[in-house]
Amino acid sequence: MSETLVIPSGASKEERYRSLSTQLSALIAAETDRTAALANVTAALHEALGFFWTGFYLTKNNTLTLNVFQGPIACSRIAYGRGVCGTAWAERRTIVVDDVDEFPGHIACSSLSKSEIVVPLIKNGKVLGVLDIDSDKPAMFDDTDRKMLEKLCETIVDTCF
Repeated sequence: MSETLVIPSGASKEERYRSLSTQLSALIAAETDRTAALANVTAALHEALGFFWTGFYLTKNNTLTLNVFQGPIACSRIAYGRGVCGTAWAERRTIVVDDVDEFPGHIACSSLSKSEIVVPLIKNGKVLGVLDIDSDKPAMFDDTDRKMLEKLCETIVDTCF
């Protein structure tokens, strides 16, 4: 893949994800540096799907620590079980939140965030981090997002960790 994304115009969300997934798989397979690979994944997701905030938190010293991202300034560290990211880590599952103001203990890094999806990165039973995506629109994420992002995260874990 070159440094240009090719996303079919007028494509459905699922078609955009499929096109992006193929391009990202090729991109990260050729990259030996994890940070560089995750940075390009973040930028590609953010650009192709128009998210408000897109990034990774990786586990470090029993805390989720901010890694590469696109969007406004973010929280640097998130405790286990706290907020949407910490809950996804603790429960080892993807969490989709239609209205972040309704999520108990939501951490508001930006008051402009309205909905969120968090996908844990799991290898050999251990959560290595999470992919966190926010939208400035309520109820932005659906089952297509969940399925496609989980599949992408499996590829990321297999290739980068």
